[in-house]
Amino acid sequence: MRVCIVSDSHDHGDLLAIAIERARDWGARAVLHCGDVIGPNTLRRSLTLGLPLHVIHGNNLGDMPGMARLAQEFTGKLTYHGSEATVELGGRRLFMIHYPHLARAMAMTGEYDAVLCGHSHSAEIENVPNVRGGRTPLVNPGTVAGLGAPATFVLGDLGAMSFAVQPLADRA
Repeated sequence: MRVCIVSDSHDHGDLLAIAIERARDWGARAVLHCGDVIGPNTLRRSLTLGLPLHVIHGNNLGDMPGMARLAQEFTGKLTYHGSEATVELGGRRLFMIHYPHLARAMAMTGEYDAVLCGHSHSAEIENVPNVRGGRTPLVNPGTVAGLGAPATFVLGDLGAMSFAVQPLADRA
């Protein structure tokens, strides 16, 4: 199963939608947003693109009641998890949290097939050694909004457990 991994959209809904459109065209079947959406209107265009969204809130909480209402309005298309999430997709167990230092700790447990985070606005994919003797992919897609860094997102293939940072050169 292919997925789109994004973070730190910071109310830039058009850029978020461009990333999701590209991922959908690549064959992604779900979107994982690692926080700092800000408000529900950021997601409205993306929710029309046909992929289910899994979202956590991050440190810029924005309009949490509005996000909860949007999740109710788009039941089945939007799951708003709160501060962290364990999501099972494509036979894989994924953990999402906004903060990289906490994500690293979760990757080290070896309990997840991959751990996803955001916050730093710096895209990075690292295979972290875990206590079970294996390695866990730690995926930070950077900032889809391009705030303080180039706008990026990640395409992930959960079957192959491969992840690739993608630039978002076009601006909406």
